[in-house]
Amino acid sequence: MPSSHQENESQLEEDEISASVEAELLVEPEKTEDLAGDETRPEQSETTDLVPTTTLSRYLVEVRRYPFLSKEEELALFHEYRMTGSRDAAVKLILSNLRVSVAIAKEYAHTGADQMDLIQEGNVGLMQAMKKFDVSRNVRFYAYAAWWVRAYILRYLLQSHRLVKIGTTQEQRKLFYNLKKEKAKLEREGFVPDAKLLADRLQVRERDVLEMDQRLGSWELSLDQPIGKDKDDGTFLDLLPAPAPRIDEAVAQKELKLLFRKKLGEFSKTLEERDEDILRNRLLSETPLTLEEIGRKYSITKERSRQLEARIIKRLRDVMKAELKDFDALRG
Repeated sequence: MPSSHQENESQLEEDEISASVEAELLVEPEKTEDLAGDETRPEQSETTDLVPTTTLSRYLVEVRRYPFLSKEEELALFHEYRMTGSRDAAVKLILSNLRVSVAIAKEYAHTGADQMDLIQEGNVGLMQAMKKFDVSRNVRFYAYAAWWVRAYILRYLLQSHRLVKIGTTQEQRKLFYNLKKEKAKLEREGFVPDAKLLADRLQVRERDVLEMDQRLGSWELSLDQPIGKDKDDGTFLDLLPAPAPRIDEAVAQKELKLLFRKKLGEFSKTLEERDEDILRNRLLSETPLTLEEIGRKYSITKERSRQLEARIIKRLRDVMKAELKDFDALRG
């Protein structure tokens, strides 16, 4: 979002932004479709009438209906909006500046993002700018709003242009926006843009530069993407190994557990009555007795109950290790 420093800069850059917006948006009616690119150029019907054929082209025609306000009109509407909270004044201010979002969204057409999505995100930034705008700064609203529009468009690109999110911290967002730009700047100045130099210039950690550079240069692949041209070939998701264990491993585990239960039954028969009771009602029960309950039952102390339990566990472990060579795998 724009800082106070950026707000001050907006006054210095008003002429540049104004020229850019006017050059892009104050166009003749018949040239409106150029903003949408070749893919949105209206097709000519058999009657030679030109009609908008896409959502974007229709939107551009609609936006052209609302001319820019003069400075005096703008100030009057802002005064009305601030003093009375007039919804009509707010709507007029937004409608007259929709072209700002269109102009800035066009700068990011190369990203492959849907232009209407970018424009709508820019419009959200436009509404935020209206709430924050300070008329006392003597800056035209569209010059100030350009910062907010660009910020919201960049945030949208950051959050949605990749399958894997790459800008989740302030440092990562800073790198996402500026890394390529700073690389190009260093190359123009004759420097080799290595990670250390980039980290110093951007005031971030060198490790963050390396990670972001790797992420920005990596490619992504949807698991739902077909493997071949034929739908019957399946998707890349079909190539991933199943999370379940292999059949032979599952069968081996089942047989080992059955053998363990058999050996456990044989072991319990070798115990004295008290030890067998502790094994069954303390170690194997789903609702085990406490050491204190065992102590009361056999008139022994709680510590003695613990010692008996430990002795039974040790005997059971020794027997199972001797009888089952895969006992450690069963424990895992």
